Amino acid sequence: MKESGERLAEWARARLGHRGRARGALRKAFPDHWSFLLGEICLYSFVVLVITGVYLTFSFHPSSEQVVYEGSYAPLRGQRVSEAFDSTMHISFDVRGGLLIRQAHHWAALIFVAAVVVHMMRVFFTGAFRKPRELNWILGFSLLILAMFGGLTGYDLPDDLLSGTGLAVVNGTILSVPVVGTCLSMFLFGGEFPGDDLVARFDTIHVLLIPALMTALIVAHVVLSLRHRHAQRPGPGRTDENVVGIPAKVYLVKSAGYLFLVAGVIFFVAAVAQINPVWLYGPYRPDQVSAGSQPDWYMGVADGLLRVMPGWEISAWGRTLALDNLIPMVAGVGLFLAMGAYPFIEAWVTGGDREQHLLDRPRNRPVRTALGAAWLSAYLVALIGAANDLIATRFHVSVNAVTWAVRVGLFAVPLIVWFVAERWTLGLQRRDRDMVLDGRETGIVKRLPHGEYVEVHEPLGREELHALTAHEQYTPLTLPADGNGTDGAHGGPTRAQRLRIRLSRGFYGEGSQITKPTEQEYKEITHS
Repeated sequence: MKESGERLAEWARARLGHRGRARGALRKAFPDHWSFLLGEICLYSFVVLVITGVYLTFSFHPSSEQVVYEGSYAPLRGQRVSEAFDSTMHISFDVRGGLLIRQAHHWAALIFVAAVVVHMMRVFFTGAFRKPRELNWILGFSLLILAMFGGLTGYDLPDDLLSGTGLAVVNGTILSVPVVGTCLSMFLFGGEFPGDDLVARFDTIHVLLIPALMTALIVAHVVLSLRHRHAQRPGPGRTDENVVGIPAKVYLVKSAGYLFLVAGVIFFVAAVAQINPVWLYGPYRPDQVSAGSQPDWYMGVADGLLRVMPGWEISAWGRTLALDNLIPMVAGVGLFLAMGAYPFIEAWVTGGDREQHLLDRPRNRPVRTALGAAWLSAYLVALIGAANDLIATRFHVSVNAVTWAVRVGLFAVPLIVWFVAERWTLGLQRRDRDMVLDGRETGIVKRLPHGEYVEVHEPLGREELHALTAHEQYTPLTLPADGNGTDGAHGGPTRAQRLRIRLSRGFYGEGSQITKPTEQEYKEITHS
């Protein structure tokens, strides 16, 4: 006799159709590695965001109309506040479970953005963005940008003094855009800052527009991932033509459990760690600024660049160009665009056009790893700049000293990190080569008949040898034998061709990778 679950499945298959497709999907295999859980954290924290956001929507009033606060928080009674702030206070103090849901929503947003960044870094360092997954990378990159703007708009909805201070910074940055800055500000805020329609417009963007776009991106990302198969780590029996892992049924059960685990962690953090206590900040006043105001971490890079930028301005023909806002904005946009465009740059430099489903070990791609480490270091230095006032206060140092340290660090630290990361990866490649040819060090010292002391080395197993030698090594591109291209003037190479060859040499030329041992070298050393 069939159990109730089987009968329900049969009922659904009979009425929904696509029985073959469903069974085909269940026969898929999924690689089993802890790093693949990062993508699931993104998905499940987004689920928590949506559920908690729907709950908060029932009690939140997105209006800038002024009312007198008469709620449960005594210190603010009798003060004029906006309806948005009043409803936020009502959620926090009078709605059953409201404060827990508010904090879970905020923590889920922070965790979601962090998970997207870490997941993208995993994809970047392992080369999971290569053909046919370039579109997946663009979807993930777009999701990160939307998540940051979604967090920014949600952060500003309570209309408290801290969020208003952040909005003043946003308004200043928008106004620095040449020609159209003033129009953009008037359109966004519904008039002169702070305007009367700000909360209502941000609520529409935060509740409807951004979640809809993010949902579409996530669905497209999942569909493409299933369509192209999951990239897998290299190993015995794993090729570009197969997937070695756990069955889909097992994966789904484990994934469901992971959903509850992620949700449980978010709600536990929300229950024990206070975040965004708007009652301590008070309602927004245009003539006031919160002391020690800090944005959420994902917007810290933009705030840090603004804080350390000198107050430069250019005046000409009766117009003023505020470089102190414009340059940080351009630098921040360039930092993210460089990350989004990298897969296409590497594909152009590599010259390969085949599908690749096996992941790289970061040590086997020194230039890519160094670039990623340098990008992260620039992000972290800018994030430190966003806390220059707090660092100066807590450690009793000059805020100017902290600011200058960050200014120097923005240029020096990425170069240092680049050099260290590249040297480190090349050192690991040399170590792998020595282990393949000489074996693993055992720590056993043996004396030879003629008196020499040597350490005994143990040969590696087949699985370890495969892991250390299975990666593909690219060779740098070169000009044709006659030294001429096909599209340049007078038959010579074009500038694009010359640039591509230079970059290819930088990526894969001498000094950029250690040649892995050949089968002949291994046989000569091991006499096998």
